[in-house]
Amino acid sequence: MSERPLVVSLRDLERRFGDFTAVNRVSLDVFEGEIFGFLGPNGAGKSTTIRMLCGLLEPSGGTGTVAGWDIRTQREQIKQTIGYMSQRFSLYEDLTVEENIDFFSGIYRIAREKRAARKAWVLEMAELGDQRRMLTGQLPGGWKQRLSLGCAMLHEPRVLFLDEPTSGVDPSSRRNFWELIHAMAHQGVTVFVTTHYMEEAEYCDRLALIYRGERIAMGTTRELKEHAMADQVLRVACDKPQEAMALLSTLDGVRDAALFGREIHVMTESADALAAQVGPRLREAGFTLGTIERITPSLEDVFVSLIEARDREDGSQREFRQ
Repeated sequence: MSERPLVVSLRDLERRFGDFTAVNRVSLDVFEGEIFGFLGPNGAGKSTTIRMLCGLLEPSGGTGTVAGWDIRTQREQIKQTIGYMSQRFSLYEDLTVEENIDFFSGIYRIAREKRAARKAWVLEMAELGDQRRMLTGQLPGGWKQRLSLGCAMLHEPRVLFLDEPTSGVDPSSRRNFWELIHAMAHQGVTVFVTTHYMEEAEYCDRLALIYRGERIAMGTTRELKEHAMADQVLRVACDKPQEAMALLSTLDGVRDAALFGREIHVMTESADALAAQVGPRLREAGFTLGTIERITPSLEDVFVSLIEARDREDGSQREFRQ
């Protein structure tokens, strides 16, 4: 990865709004042709970070570059170099598909001799050739999404920033959208995407997990699953999982428990030690047991565990200060 050119680099990036710190000393590097995911719950600081990277918001502290341009002093150059797609579609719904493409061609100052070719590319990529004269407001959500992506790519940017791009669209459209993203990355475009969907995070080459404005982990999905969390995960399958989870939460050694379908994932320091007491306790309480085994954590397990650990750490610090 380090042999690729560096496209985004941040060191101790901060953004404060009065007394509130929305982004707290975030550092990361993103390389050419990489799909880099910024994963976190709503309000974690993802959109604030991406707005600073796009030159739309001035940082309160720290340093950073995007495609070689300084995010503090060269924001206009950054805007000309990148593509940006927000979670709220920037398309004009009272214009047709074709008119939207023409409008954004003008915004991006695409040379007149190239506009026809770029329009044809968007229509083909978004599979909207037959809908080119349809009002954009009449398009289904997945088609609007593809058109919005195409308009963000009209000027062939080196870096594409996607802020919650699949929010509000159905799972099928979401998968189709990610196929387009991977195709662009294969062509050398660097993609920086924010999301709160765990299944989307699996599509990324690397991820940074952000919580309360802080980067709490970073790596490939495999690295995060295998190394990021101190807890182990015990998978418990039994009848009446909701009631069983309530009982399991009372056992010594259980850090957290969550439902995954009809199974329970239990976070614990030692899965083997916990497994020895889980079976007898559940049988004693009248549950019918299935499998009880230690498993490799899912990405959601990792995120929940890291958030719980951060909350415990913050709580301990508050108690110490008091």
